[in-house]
Formats: sequence, C-alpha cells, structure tokens
Amino acid sequence: MKPRYKTYIRINLISLVFVIVSFISVTLAWFAYSGLANITTEIDVKAWYIELEKDGETVSNDIVISLSEIYPGMDIVTETVSIKNLGDSDAQVNYSIVSARILDDPADKYTVDGETITSAYVNDRLAHEYPFRINMNLTRNYVLSKGEESLFEVSVSWPLDSDNDALDSLWGTEAYKFYLNEAEQQDLDPTYVVKSPIKIRISVTAEQYIESSTVSDPNYNLGDSVLFDVVNNTRCEEVSSICLKTYIIDVNNKLGDNTVTLLADPTVTYLNTTYNNYNSTLASITTTWAVDTRGLSANDLLNIVSTDVINSFLIRDSLSDAIIGNLKYNNRMSTEINRAISYNGYFRFINERFEQLVATNCYWTNTEYSANNAFASKKNNEVNAMIYGEDKTTSCNVVPVILASKSNL
Repeated sequence: MKPRYKTYIRINLISLVFVIVSFISVTLAWFAYSGLANITTEIDVKAWYIELEKDGETVSNDIVISLSEIYPGMDIVTETVSIKNLGDSDAQVNYSIVSARILDDPADKYTVDGETITSAYVNDRLAHEYPFRINMNLTRNYVLSKGEESLFEVSVSWPLDSDNDALDSLWGTEAYKFYLNEAEQQDLDPTYVVKSPIKIRISVTAEQYIESSTVSDPNYNLGDSVLFDVVNNTRCEEVSSICLKTYIIDVNNKLGDNTVTLLADPTVTYLNTTYNNYNSTLASITTTWAVDTRGLSANDLLNIVSTDVINSFLIRDSLSDAIIGNLKYNNRMSTEINRAISYNGYFRFINERFEQLVATNCYWTNTEYSANNAFASKKNNEVNAMIYGEDKTTSCNVVPVILASKSNL
C-alpha cells in the first residue's frame, strides 16, 4: 500500500471546554423517608452527602475540563470524576447533555429540548459524526451509602488518519479560521472574551434513590459473578458440572427487569466446534438445562466493552486506532460493526477492566463477520483482548448465555 501524506494545521491555544452544571442537584441536604411502619413511628431523617473527586482532590459542582490545543493525531485527553456517597442514604445518578456548540456554524449548535433534539442524539453525534471524538460514560447509575463510587469518564480524541482526509482537513481549517476570527475580535475590543471553539454543557444529577421499575438494580451489576445451577435453575454454592460460574452481562439491569443475563465463564471449555455447527453445539450443551438460554452475539460483547470510553478501540490496518465510543443510539451498533468489517478490522479492550470476557482460547459469537469468518473473542496478550473475525473452520469454544429469572436468584 502506498504511503499517505497529509498536511495538518496545528491549532494552538484553543480551549475545548466542558462545563458541567448542576452536577449534583443537592450536595448537602436533609430529607425524610416515607413508608412508616405505623402512624406513631418517628420519621427517619437521613443525611445526604455526595462528594466529587478528581485526581484525588475534592472538586466543586461546576467542573471545567479544558485543553490548550486540539488537532489530528493528538494524544487522547481524558478526565475522570469520582462520585462518592458519604451520607447514609442511597442515591441515583444520571447525566445528560444540555447543549453543545462546535465552532460557530448554526448547523453544529445543539440545544437539547428532549423532543426534536435529545441528549442521546447529541451524544451520538459527538462520538461519531466529527473527525474528533468526544465520549462520556457513567460507570454506575447509582451510588450506595458509603458504598462503591461511580465514575464519570470523558475522553477527547482526534485520530491522525480516519481515512477521510477531506473531513479532517475541513475541520482543521475551520477551527483555524475560528481561532483567527476570535483573536481579531479581541484585537478590536480588548474587553472581548474569546470563545472556546467547542463547548458542551452537561448536567449530572444525584437524587434520592427511590425504588421504581426504571432505576438501576444494585443487586445485579455488570461483571458481577454468580454461581448458577443450570439444572435446578437456582443459585448454588460450589462450582460443579451443573453449578456454573457465570458473569452478569447486562450493562444496566433495572429493578423492573424480570431476568438477568448471565454469560457462562468463557475460560471453561464447554464444547469446541466450527462456526457452522454453532447452533447444534449450543443445543447439545444446554439440552439438560432447566433455564432459558441463547447464543452470544457480537452486540453483547460490544455493549460491554464500549462502556470504556478511554481504552476500548476499533483497530484497522494502516489507519489510526479509534475509540469505539457510545453505541446506544438507533442503529449505531450495526453501523460500527459494519465499519469494522469493511476495513477488515477488530475491536480491542483491556483485560483488567473486563475480566469476565477474557479467555486464552477463542470462543464464538453467533454473529457473522463475512462469508468465511464469524465474530469471536480471545485474549490478545497480557494487556488486551479482542473481538475479531475468526475463520469459520476454526474450532472455538461455544459459551452459552443464560437468561435467569430474578425470582430464582
């Protein structure tokens, strides 16, 4: 393949600013619990105390994340804010994009109204529709009282070579023009406050955790291990031929969900087979099981690894690695899978973050990659694992997915 040459304008002193407003709706307050045992019971007053922490230092509600420059090939810039609950009442946490401005083009200004323009829509565009990629994720949608923290993560990247030279050059030039225009306005009026070329307003809120069908179920977290008896359809205490070690693969299981999705431990060999025998082999493995099962899909794996907006990448030959990013909006999942296939690429993730998916030997999904290949996963090295296209004639493990009723857990 011939080498490719491109010229980029490096833009200095451009601020990329995220203003996180209303980060916590109430940082320190008191409120009373309802649900009294009887009318004479005193109201139980709970302390509400949420602390935000970045780089080991406590931060205020308004957080500004800024860059001195942004350009193709830049190092990935990341910020992580820890959300801790130091009070004695559980809290639910959510984030949403309020508005976004990319330079000064009206077509790239977004004000979320919840109807015509939603937070999910803007989130998706920032992650995929510009040569630079802005991704964010909340690791848990709750913080229990004095329990494990939730992390709000942001990454900003601009791959050097996205295979769209025209788009890279266009945005590099437009950003440079924006910077010059702002500098000129300040020269004319020294009191003029130079605008950042990109500004995103985010609202992250913590509220009292009130049980409802739509809130996260803290009993079933992504990656948690569950010992499950597949013959008696219940939890069990010791691994055996019917008591399997499994992992929860629901990214955000809700209280209203009746089932939990479990992946059997992929390090255990159930049955190895070629891809064309996948369905019959899965049926053979589960024939005596008394629980609902299904095949593992590439979507299952990507739903999980894409939650890491810092270290999970789409890898393609002769092109820059690109953060996978948010795949939740509309058909974005299938679009990104097809992008990987069209470039003969694969997805890479960190072993340490997703230990429940890491296996030395390959295991199949039921998702085709091409006429001759299907998606599989295996450990790449001591640091990374991958989701990739494996030759259909290769013998790989078949790992069942279990749909366990919560009533049996």
